[in-house]
Amino acid sequence: MAEKIQLYSLATPNGQKVSIALEEMEIPYDAHRINILGGDQFSEEFKAINPNSKIPAIVDPQGPDGKPLAIMESGAILIYLAEKSRRLLAEDPRLKSETLQWLFFQVGGIGPMFGQFGHFYKYAKEKCDHPYPLDRYKKETQRLLSVLDERLSERSFLVGDQYSIADIAIFPWVGCLQEHYQAKDVLGLDNFKNVKAWYENCTQRPGAQRGAKVCPIE
Repeated sequence: MAEKIQLYSLATPNGQKVSIALEEMEIPYDAHRINILGGDQFSEEFKAINPNSKIPAIVDPQGPDGKPLAIMESGAILIYLAEKSRRLLAEDPRLKSETLQWLFFQVGGIGPMFGQFGHFYKYAKEKCDHPYPLDRYKKETQRLLSVLDERLSERSFLVGDQYSIADIAIFPWVGCLQEHYQAKDVLGLDNFKNVKAWYENCTQRPGAQRGAKVCPIE
């Protein structure tokens, strides 16, 4: 068994969250590329780590009880790594609660809604010619961006002006809208000026730049 954390991932927004966190927290790890386009996630070996066949997942050979621990779900992984390293998650109860609220805002809202928007905008144009799905997810994506923009109107980061796992969870998804879905104009991303400034601030961090390149899609 390796001594370092083992990361199984691909550089999607959800995958980047964990590799960026590992880099920012300076936790040693080995990265293993899971090609979800080729079906690697359905192998019995990977399902033994994550029975839901999704990336990312990690195995910590030194879990809380000293035994190996496999963890699925990117939000759960971020909390585990933050508590293990005691970094990027405030110990102050109020700030910790706020951080977890915005983390779950991403898990329950931004990830699913941005992902559905991207599906219907980029991948399902020829399969679904009805305007309703795209209109629905476009409006919800813009609404969520407005929530973020308001939150960032008087602060540099999402919680207490301190970079945290909440920022790490969200900013790769904002980047996906622009860089992967190529939806900058249709969503009017330049109108969300606070989100834009925050995103640029997050992406300029060396740890974020290193982590974003781990397990590249191509």
